Amino acid sequence: MSRTPSISVIIPTYNRAAFLREAVASVWAQTETDFELVIVDDGSTDATPQICAGWGARVRYLRQPRRGVSASRNHGLRVAAGRFIAFLDSDDLWAPEKLARQRAWLEQHPGVLLCHTNEIWIRNGRRVNQKNIHRKAGGWIYPLCLPRCVISPSAVFMRRELFEAVGEFDEDLPLCEDYDLWLRVTARHEVGFLDAPLVIKRGGHADQLSQSEWGLDRYRVRALLKMLHHGGLPAEWQHATLAMLLQKSHILAQGYAKRGKTLPASFYAYLIEAFGAEAAGQV
Repeated sequence: MSRTPSISVIIPTYNRAAFLREAVASVWAQTETDFELVIVDDGSTDATPQICAGWGARVRYLRQPRRGVSASRNHGLRVAAGRFIAFLDSDDLWAPEKLARQRAWLEQHPGVLLCHTNEIWIRNGRRVNQKNIHRKAGGWIYPLCLPRCVISPSAVFMRRELFEAVGEFDEDLPLCEDYDLWLRVTARHEVGFLDAPLVIKRGGHADQLSQSEWGLDRYRVRALLKMLHHGGLPAEWQHATLAMLLQKSHILAQGYAKRGKTLPASFYAYLIEAFGAEAAGQV
């Protein structure tokens, strides 16, 4: 009988055959070898199925109809055998010691469910510096996560229990699904951080989801509304969440109004009116 691996590496992918080869190579180059590799193909129409077939039993290849990255990650989670989970986006790469260092860190900190690392950013083939607003940190970082996503899915290493505690990725969010999950995580749990660039994030290509639509803040607003609805936040964090909701709603209302889209502009104006009164009552 084969032994169950300790770590499940999950790669969601869609029409990224060329990138996928390199991502998988960076997984196989890991100094930590006690893992299974799960590739979830979200209905690719390129050579992805043929490439994965060529890897044979070295990967667990799952194919599903096109449903989005959240459904792909969740599909991988549901079949994963490991007690630790690591995600890798199919256009990113890992340093060889990534899994080993994060596993060692979590084993030294048994009360922490997730740790993440720093990263190197590549845009259109050139390295770019991260701005201070994107700085990474560990601890109780919920306030740092409110403006934007500061945890990369490719940089996390988690105990399986994390998803039992906070739930899976929200499949109703086509974008900013990671922002939504990290809000739920950091509102309830301290996170670990290794200040080492163990991930190479490659961006700038045309199919990158974060560049595909204007107004990503509309998905962040949905996540913020969920946090306010479910409650349980400390008073200071509740107030910070309300303030961020209002800030993003102002931006969206103005943006939609400039584009002549009165219906969505009116919706965000309504949010400003409704939650503005609540925020004023907390001051």
